[in-house]
Formats: sequence, structure tokens, C-alpha cells
Amino acid sequence: MNKRDFLKLTGAGLALSPLSAFAQTPDAIASKNTLTDITENVAPITREERQQRIQRAQQLMKANNIDALLIEPGAAMDYFSGIQWWRSERLTALIIPQKGDVAVVTPFFEKPSVLESLKVGDDVRVWQEHESPFDVVADILKSRGITRGNIGFESSVRYFVVTGVTNALPSLNIVAAEPITRGCRMYKTATELTLMHKANEVTLRAYDHVFSQLALGMSQAEVKNIMNTAQQQLGGSNTWCLALFNDASAYPHGTNAKQVIREGSVVLLDSGCSVHGYQSDISRTLVFGKASQQVVDVWNTVREGQNVAFSAAKIGAPAGNVDDAVRKYYVTKGYDKDYALPGLSHRTGHGIGMEGHESVNFVRGEQTALKQGMCFSNEPGLYIPGKFGVRLEDCLYMTTTGPRYFTEPPESLTQPLGKLIPLNA
Repeated sequence: MNKRDFLKLTGAGLALSPLSAFAQTPDAIASKNTLTDITENVAPITREERQQRIQRAQQLMKANNIDALLIEPGAAMDYFSGIQWWRSERLTALIIPQKGDVAVVTPFFEKPSVLESLKVGDDVRVWQEHESPFDVVADILKSRGITRGNIGFESSVRYFVVTGVTNALPSLNIVAAEPITRGCRMYKTATELTLMHKANEVTLRAYDHVFSQLALGMSQAEVKNIMNTAQQQLGGSNTWCLALFNDASAYPHGTNAKQVIREGSVVLLDSGCSVHGYQSDISRTLVFGKASQQVVDVWNTVREGQNVAFSAAKIGAPAGNVDDAVRKYYVTKGYDKDYALPGLSHRTGHGIGMEGHESVNFVRGEQTALKQGMCFSNEPGLYIPGKFGVRLEDCLYMTTTGPRYFTEPPESLTQPLGKLIPLNA
């Protein structure tokens, strides 16, 4: 079967046109085989917005009786300071005091590199190889008048960092930083939503391209490469892709078994990228050739599961209600109310932003209330071991009146792409 026959059978070609309605430049509506950067019209987070984030963190610190935060490299460090670094045995950390300016501690020879991405503050203090970085941390805190009280660490901070600070300043109490970092990062601003919207546009356009390239005999690795390359050409960074064919699609994160596309193959793709540090995450399931009635039925059930989840995502409701609603619906279709297979073996959705998976989740028992600015994936997949799985995933953001999609889910198995939705930030 060639590409033209595939599109004719699946109807995929009919689903490609909605994207063109949102093209913003002539390049964006060029041939599917000519992919150009579509991210040049969005700007990264400004210095002013990072300063506002720090001020918000300091307000939350005061409300939670936390005197300072120590943040290791990762999304939170980037969020507040712009520093893009990695974790090693040599400590680099951001210090946010409840009052006063932020500071950075880093090895002497790393300072020039750290300064390349630092967007706020100018207090960068160094330590030499024979010195303790925790003495420098202590000096920073003392310069802000902090010798006792509570210092917050995220749960991912490494043990040697916690003990090092404790030994250097034994009068400080170690407390959780999540009420501060999560209290800031969970609620996206209009600028953040704009970047996430663009990342989702990149990924959806890449799907458009990939669907036109699928062919008999293609391996999972080949499809992943096409998808990642397409996203990069469209301006995405940190691209990733899961390509799950045939019975491998019954495992949400795949298996090591080698699979190729054959006539009637279920093709499950899960992919995303980053635009100026903000993530997309979209999953699509289609059939190469003619689909069995069972696949059609399961696909339609999952698609309705997305509708159920979307309807349950109400402002003020516990996030766990979304997962509960989907499982209640799936019970009416003969699936287990819990996590048994065949059925929905994972949560209905996860938080998303600078990281692909953030708090909070659409999962049973989650009591956090849904509020404006929160962003989630909506992916109530169904998996039948030994046969196939179906996952459709689109990300949404909460507005004052309820949820709104970045990308609208596909209409049917014969129109498997979906479309970009204009941002309402």
C-alpha cells in the first residue's frame, strides 16, 4: 500500500485541512514536505515576569512561614532565574530569601557559564574545589539576616544537599518547598499559555507531516525519527516520541519488542516538544489500512472518554473528579472501575508546563481544586493486552469558566489528526 492509498482508506487526508486555517505566515501553509520554523513569533519569558514570580514566591513564603528556599538545577531554577543547568556532585543552587534579592552559589570555574542563562539578580557567589559550598550557602543566608527559622527544599533535592545545609546552619528547620514552588508554577500566565499553545501547534503540525509519510514496513524507530525531525524543523526543542505498533500499543510506554507497520496495524504515537521551555504532549491512534470493528469501538469509547473528562473538569471541583467520571463511564462499557486490564491502567491526565509531568494530576483521590491557569493532559486510554491499545491525548488549560483545549481531539478514527484551537488566555 502506498501513501495515497493509506490516506484514502483512513481518511487522514481529510483531517489535515483544519490546521491550515490557523497558519500565521506563508511558510506555515507550505507543502507538508517543506517544514519551516513557526516559533519565531513567540517570545521567551521576560526578566520582568521572572521578577514577578520571585515576588509571588516571597508572598507565599511569608504566608507559609518559610524564611528561604534552596532550589537545585531543574525546572524550578529555570522558572525563577532562567538558569539552565544540571545536577552534579558540585552544588549549584538558587537561594530565594523571604526578603531581599535572590542569590546563586556555584563552583568558581562554572560562574561564567551560569551567568550565560541567569536572567535575574547579580549576587553570584562561588566556591573553590577545596571549599564547602554549604559554607557559601550559610553566608548568603546570613547576609539576608537568616540564621534560624525554616528553609524550604523541594522533594527532589538530594540528600547530601539537605545534610550539608543542616550541618552548616543547624538552627534552620527543613520544610517542604512545594507550597511555594507549586503555588507559583501550577498557575500559568498568559505568556506561559502562549508558549504552550505554540508547542502544541508544533507537535500537531508534525503529526500532519508524519501521517503523510507512513508506509508498510516502517519500524518504530523510523517513525520516531520522522516525528522528532519534523518537530525540530518546525522550531521545537527537546523533542521526544513514542511509536507503538500492533500489540505493543497495549502497553502505555511500549515494550522492547521490534514492530513494523503492516496492513491493519494499530499505530499509537505519543509525542511532544518544548518551545522556550514549555511543553506539549499529544497522543494519536490510527490504523494503517482497514480497522477491525473492535478497534473502531474502542477508539470511539476513548474519544468519548475524553469528552467525559473535559465535562468533569469544572472550576472549583477536585481534580480527582475527572478521573472518577471517566472510570464511571468506562464501567458502562464493560471495563473495570479500577486499574485492571483490559481497561484504563493509568491516571486520566497529568499536570503539564515546563515539565511534561507536573502536579497536580487527574487521578483518583486528588483533592486539589481546579483553578484558572492550571494545565493538564486529557488521555483516558484503553488497553487490551495481546491485542492493541488506544490513547488519544490533548492538553487543556483552565479558564474562569472551565477547560479549554490547546488542540481539539480528532473527530473519528478516519479523521485522526484533530485541530489547533485559537488561544483564549
